[in-house]
Amino acid sequence: MINVKDQVYRALKGVCKNTMDSYPPQPDKLPFIFYAEEQNKVVEWTDNREQKAQLRYRIEIWSNSSTSQMALDVDAAISKLGLIRTDCNDNNGERKCKLMRYEGIIDVNDETVYWNFEQ
Repeated sequence: MINVKDQVYRALKGVCKNTMDSYPPQPDKLPFIFYAEEQNKVVEWTDNREQKAQLRYRIEIWSNSSTSQMALDVDAAISKLGLIRTDCNDNNGERKCKLMRYEGIIDVNDETVYWNFEQ
């Protein structure tokens, strides 16, 4: 199993100081970024071990104002890791929330990221 959460965290932390993988104890301290690994599954198994894994990350940007610039910054930061944006939508109530998802197939030996999902 591959773990790249630390790389995702560092990329997001460069966008927003208030970045975490659990919802904040004080959700009114905005803006903040919440992220979670939604999927980490084997997609290639050879020589009796995992060779490639499919990963998906959910990223939520919370703010009192527009999330557009922060979303652009998140996209640039996460795209540098090789992950592809597969979802992006707004949930704009009193607090603004931009939900984004990123996916990739990662070689567990050298962390090369592939994008070959069937659409």
